[in-house]
This record gives sequence, structure tokens and C-alpha cells, in this order.
Amino acid sequence: MPDTALQLVDSHCHLDRLDLAAHQGSLDNALAAARARGVGHFLCIGVSADNAAVVKALSERYADVDCSVGVHPLDVSPAGVPTLDWLVGELAHPHAIAIGETGLDYHYEPEGREVQQASFRLHLQAAQATGKPVIVHTRAARADTLALLREADLAQAGVLHCFTEDWGMAKAALDMGYYISLSGIVTFRNAASLREVAQQVPADRLLVETDSPYLAPIPYRGKPNLPQYVREVAEYLATLRGVPLARFAEQTTANFRRLFPLARV
Repeated sequence: MPDTALQLVDSHCHLDRLDLAAHQGSLDNALAAARARGVGHFLCIGVSADNAAVVKALSERYADVDCSVGVHPLDVSPAGVPTLDWLVGELAHPHAIAIGETGLDYHYEPEGREVQQASFRLHLQAAQATGKPVIVHTRAARADTLALLREADLAQAGVLHCFTEDWGMAKAALDMGYYISLSGIVTFRNAASLREVAQQVPADRLLVETDSPYLAPIPYRGKPNLPQYVREVAEYLATLRGVPLARFAEQTTANFRRLFPLARV
């Protein structure tokens, strides 16, 4: 039975990529296990043109799953970026509540800067055209990410997901109206600087996520991540910030609703 005492949201998960071995190969079972731990909603993330249909289908299959549509910076083809017409058309789906994930990642593909920037700009244009918020991935690209966000000057902003940068970048994003989402990385032993950021983000601008199947929190680090483990992330952050878990869950879910007003949560 669902834990109705909590109101958690996994604000960023890849349900189409989960390792379901622990749940007899069943996504139904994996979502049921998350619900039993107080997770009442899931945002399934688009990363490519190929998986757009998959995430939309999952949002149609489950009433507590919404989706985003976009092309991850590491999935952008060197031959070019998706078209604005394609992206806006995909975003017309009633359960596609956000754009992305998009952004910049120079850690793995520094040679792809130009095509990544072109794709990021296109997603930001789609945000301007649709009014839907953007989900931003950024790694080793701090200055360019902030510069493009300032250039776009979006009224509805979005979220920097799986945040791992310093307080200076967090503050710059917050000042532009963006939210900060924290994953299981905050529980890692070597994440002291990220914990300092986690303590400073305003309560009304914070989200929690798993980014499953990646980056499982302690004590599951090194194992496949699952949406049910967003509770571990929330428990850790609630303790770190000195607030009761129920209040933390209520606040982060309210933040999710505010940022993603089309969500069915």
C-alpha cells in the first residue's frame, strides 16, 4: 500500500532505462515499490528523438507519470540539431510537461561545444514558444550554461537537475528564477561542497530526484538506482537541513507543482 504520510516526487527519472531485476523485470512492480515508500509522482525524462515516443507512452500508461521531451547534449547528432517544429510538435502531448533534458556537457564531448550550444538554444526557443519549463543538464560548462540561460531570459525558467556545481552557479541560476534539483550524489562521501550548497538553497526552490538508473544514493551506491530511492535522498536532505521529513516532502512537492503546473500531481 502507498505510504500516504509522505508526498514525495521523483522529479527526474529514466523509467525506460531502469534495471528491473530487483522487481522481476516489471516496471509496474518498480513503481509500486516507490509508491509504497511515499513517492506519489514521477517525471520521466526525454533524452533523444528516439525515446520521445517511449516516454510519452509511459505517461499515457500511468496516471502518476508525466514526461518531458528533448535531446540530451550527449545525444545531439554531430550532423545537426533537431528542428524547432519537431520539438514543439512533440511538446504538444498533454502529458509532456517540460522540455529536455537539454543543456551542455563538455566533460565527455568538449569537441561538441558548437552543436551542443545550437541544440540548447533551440530548446530554449521551444520554451519561449510553449511556455513550458526547461530541464537543464550542465557539466564542465558553467559559464556557457549561465550565458545561454541569461540570453534566453525565460519567464517560466526551469530547473538545473542533478546539481553538482558550486554555490556561485546555484545563486546565479536562482537569481534567474531557476530551481535546483539534488540527487543521490549529495549523500556521497566526497560531496562536502555540494552539501554546503544543499543547505543554502531556499526551501521553496528545491527539488529531489533519483536520475535513476544512475547515481544511486548511499547505501545503494554502485547498484542500479530506482525511483523508490528518492526517499533516501529526501531523508538525507531533510536531516541535513534540519527539518522533518514530512515537511521536506510536502515542500519539495509543492515546489514541483509550482514549477510544472501541467503535472498531474
